[in-house]
Amino acid sequence: MITKEIQVNGTLFRLTLTDPIIGQVKNLKSLYNTAYEDPESFEQLSTEISNAIEPKADDTHLDSLIQEIIKTVDDKTAQIKNISSKKIGGKTTKKSRHKK
Repeated sequence: MITKEIQVNGTLFRLTLTDPIIGQVKNLKSLYNTAYEDPESFEQLSTEISNAIEPKADDTHLDSLIQEIIKTVDDKTAQIKNISSKKIGGKTTKKSRHKK
């Protein structure tokens, strides 16, 4: 779980990112390209994600806030991939010792 503070239009919001919320953000990001084709799904995901935000965002802040949330999830995903690739690339194999 990740908690992050995001400032949008002078208002400070606290976002709690859980695995389900991160998944919903990724789904919402893909729906941005098809929002005109499936507005109901887009609205549902936006509402579910906004439930992870305190204080509750009104419509004037919601779009900017969703953009910041998507950016936050993208940044965290890139950071995790970077750390994972360093761990995988940095592993060395140990020779097993046999008792004599």
